[in-house]
Amino acid sequence: MYLQMNMHEITMPITQSLNIAFIGGAVSSAVGHTHFNASRLDGHFRVVAGCFSRDVENNEKTAHIYGVSPQRTYTNWLSLLDQEREQLDAVVILTPTPSHVDIVIVALESGYNVICEKALGTSSEECQRIIDARNKFQQYLAVTFNYSGYPMVRELRRMISEGLLGTLHQIHIEMPQEGYLRDNANPQYWRRCDYAVPTVSLDLGVHVHHLIDFLSNGLKPVLLSGEQASYGKFRGIIDNVYCFAQYEKNLRVQAWWGKTALGYRNGLRVRVFGDKASAEWYQMKPEDLKWADNEGRQYSIDRGSCEAKTAQETRYNRFKAGHPSGFIEAFANLYADIAEDVREFKAGKKPINPFVYSAEKALEGLSMMESINNAAIKKLVNTTG
Repeated sequence: MYLQMNMHEITMPITQSLNIAFIGGAVSSAVGHTHFNASRLDGHFRVVAGCFSRDVENNEKTAHIYGVSPQRTYTNWLSLLDQEREQLDAVVILTPTPSHVDIVIVALESGYNVICEKALGTSSEECQRIIDARNKFQQYLAVTFNYSGYPMVRELRRMISEGLLGTLHQIHIEMPQEGYLRDNANPQYWRRCDYAVPTVSLDLGVHVHHLIDFLSNGLKPVLLSGEQASYGKFRGIIDNVYCFAQYEKNLRVQAWWGKTALGYRNGLRVRVFGDKASAEWYQMKPEDLKWADNEGRQYSIDRGSCEAKTAQETRYNRFKAGHPSGFIEAFANLYADIAEDVREFKAGKKPINPFVYSAEKALEGLSMMESINNAAIKKLVNTTG
């Protein structure tokens, strides 16, 4: 049975939009327009203030494009936090990852709820400092990981949770990109050095961890091995990471993420194998979920398939199946979940939305990235020494 609906049938929020400010996220940034459009798509948020860029011209240009008044456009983020008290429901941190820890902690100390672009920090130590600040000042904090916002990824999670794949045996996940090997490669300056966690893992590896956690219902790694390599144009920078891990409940995970895979703009792919069925999702074809079972059947599921339940919910069908729901829409799904969380928090309730990634989950991801890095270094030492 296919969904029959049009845009007038979409249930729009009946509560007032939440007011947010951006710190970072200029129109020239990698993520600014994405967060701006996604946050506004379903009417849950309005961007009413911002310090978008240290460059005055870029800052003013962004404010004009986003419709933010000059009076609420700030030349530094400290002024924004000082002047916007009691006027915002949350601030969104969209600056480069190495700056997150200082800005997030000051925002929490200043009484703001915080939505932070991944990765939350460059190390588990930074994440723990942020968690301590959140707990001390009793504010709300969410970290944005949008790939779990795709309807068919959420459909796959439901199928796994309901046992339709049986006992999980394996997850194979990869996220290859080509940006460090293309001609005229020119990544941002902060991406040209590594930290406690290699930058490629801050960019891509934390997404891989998030999807494994999301699909496995929070299973934890108990053993892992890791290797790292540098094949790109930037000497000494890790640009490929390989991991094999054993998780709880005898689940095996094989993962690869990197930035020197020519031909892949973003090759995120996840394959999940159980003893009853297997499924595969590929981000470049996000509407399709491939399915195979132990009776030999193979077929594809989309939002309009009779097998779909989660993906047929009205909120995931801004337009009917056959009209692809993409990256911005996936981010908007996450922003809708965060809006629900923020409203619950402001009402004095404990947010429990299962689709919102917490600081504790971000800490787990950074800890895993550090463990992979340490395992790779140790293996290299053992091999060469």
